[in-house]
Amino acid sequence: MGDHALPGKPPVPLTLRKSAGVRRISLRISQLDGRVTLTYPKGVAEAEALNFAKVKENWIREHLEDRPNPLAVGFGQSIPIEGKDRRIVPAEGRRVLLRDTEIAIPKGAEARRLARFLKELARDRLTEACDDYAAMLGRPYSSLTLRDTRSRWGSCNSAGGLMFSWRLILAPSDILHYVAAHEVAHLAEMNHSTAFWAQVERLFGDCKAQRRWLRDNGAQLHQYRFDSATS
Repeated sequence: MGDHALPGKPPVPLTLRKSAGVRRISLRISQLDGRVTLTYPKGVAEAEALNFAKVKENWIREHLEDRPNPLAVGFGQSIPIEGKDRRIVPAEGRRVLLRDTEIAIPKGAEARRLARFLKELARDRLTEACDDYAAMLGRPYSSLTLRDTRSRWGSCNSAGGLMFSWRLILAPSDILHYVAAHEVAHLAEMNHSTAFWAQVERLFGDCKAQRRWLRDNGAQLHQYRFDSATS
């Protein structure tokens, strides 16, 4: 549909989606990456949809301003790992060392090294959690992959493949375990029905607090920048 944006300083890019399944124009701002999506029915002209966004411009900009600012990681800064703030310090040797209040990174391309370590740690924690939940469910998964996703924390496909955002390692451990249980439950129920949520509760327990934490704090996990290492 081409590139569209609300003019101003700065311009606000808009993603337009025409859908036969909606009856009215709507706006959505992603909590993960701040993407503004304008959805409108097939019978509505594009110009009318863009005018709707213009009318809502103040609301859009207010919500975007509330998002956390990007933060490039580096020595002297802190980053949460498994929900606990750790100060990034230079390592004396060649290994990354995770300590109680610090994470020591060898000098030179430290952002890339930190991202690589976090991905490996995320894979270890998620594999362990998914193995446990899959055994409880009695259904194996076929693969586990990690990505730096912007629209979801995890997914499960019809072939039993699980995918997770590696940034879950920044969240408290119970958040990572909830997302693991959520996706493993899809091995039995490829939907979000009552039966699905019953499976989640059987595997993990009451997850209301974890879902609320992700809704309120998930965007903050995406403020940390590791240059091209996160792609």
